[in-house]
Amino acid sequence: MPVEMSRERFEELVAEALDEVPEELLGLMSNVVILVEDESPEDGPELLGLYEGHALTSRGWDYGGVLPDRILIYRNPILRICDNDDDVVDEVAITVVHEIAHHFGIDDHRLHELGWG
Repeated sequence: MPVEMSRERFEELVAEALDEVPEELLGLMSNVVILVEDESPEDGPELLGLYEGHALTSRGWDYGGVLPDRILIYRNPILRICDNDDDVVDEVAITVVHEIAHHFGIDDHRLHELGWG
């Protein structure tokens, strides 16, 4: 049975997870927005989060005039895999860090090696 949690509380957990990211890293993030959505896209696997955009490592001299990259954190998929509120707190933190890492050009394979998969 999935954990029940209001969208407002879930968004607070995302904000708290961002507060735990070192200020030095947050300061390096550029042209990116972090959003909470209820469900992941229907046309693919159920995701907990998604990074859409151009990683900092792939931006060249011609990067400019583009919409912000997006980090999407999916509320219901996270709630469905968790057993209690503490699990949700942990999973939100892991998902936020995982998607921020993609912004810095770190791929899934390396994230799994580092224990953030």
